Amino acid sequence: MALHEQLGRLDAAREVSGYQGEPAQMRAAAPGKVGELRLGFALRGGRSVLCDLYRVAPLLVQRALYFDEAMPELPICSIISIGGGILQGDRYRIDIRVEAGASAHVTSQSANRVHQMDANYASQHQTIAVESGAYLEYLPDFTILYRDSRFISQTDLVVAEDATVLYGEMVLAGRKHHHVEERFGLDLLSMAISIRRPDGRKLFAEKLLIEKGDAMIDHPAVMKGFDAFANILCITPEAVASRIVERYENRFPEGEARALSGVSRLPNGAGLMLRAVGIESYDVRREVRRFWTIVREEARGRTLPTEFLWR
Repeated sequence: MALHEQLGRLDAAREVSGYQGEPAQMRAAAPGKVGELRLGFALRGGRSVLCDLYRVAPLLVQRALYFDEAMPELPICSIISIGGGILQGDRYRIDIRVEAGASAHVTSQSANRVHQMDANYASQHQTIAVESGAYLEYLPDFTILYRDSRFISQTDLVVAEDATVLYGEMVLAGRKHHHVEERFGLDLLSMAISIRRPDGRKLFAEKLLIEKGDAMIDHPAVMKGFDAFANILCITPEAVASRIVERYENRFPEGEARALSGVSRLPNGAGLMLRAVGIESYDVRREVRRFWTIVREEARGRTLPTEFLWR
């Protein structure tokens, strides 16, 4: 699907219909506001390498690094945004492909900051294809929604039945230590994901939607006063998923807690979902890392080093 077709799907979404005004500084999707990134990983000479790289600023990846002591063959790529954050009118597309038998870890250089907006919105479309026997960890850092920001994203995953993907979305409810009105002061957050097999069989789809003034945000079954959350998907064979479930300890302590987390099974034998909420970003990171460690051990037989990326 061409770039304009992918982003056009997001432009037609109901939730952005009220944010179609053009920014005074530069029109939406103007040159310099459309970032593109394509990453391809494959086995070469017995190890996984970044074999395909296409980038259009403000999205960049410089090179793959190999600093995971437990998986020295794992290429690690950090997505860099040279724009200082996501601005009104920005349009991003990210494509990732992991060929048969290969592995990769993709993250972001730092938190993704969605800045305050007075016109239009920002959007991002991602396509991720993971072939037979491949392994991908796609765990970007937190997305921070500033007051009056608007962000919509769509992620399409195509995963082979014997492949494993650990895909994460982590969100912080604004700069809560900056100003009290920053906490869920966003105008719009829309994050949709769909997963299917290479033959086109659909496994499931879900959409997270938060709009300004939503009174349900602090209900017990939603955020319940917490300020950070993570939605982590592990698309993996059923046998691997069963071993992960047996090992992961859901955390719903009585009384006050810094974080809550739990794992549930996805439909159609697709794998597992971890949901975690916490007071601070590091509280949620701790729960995600606990799950991540078990996933890697059960899916690849490798552990997660203590100092690897964020703790």
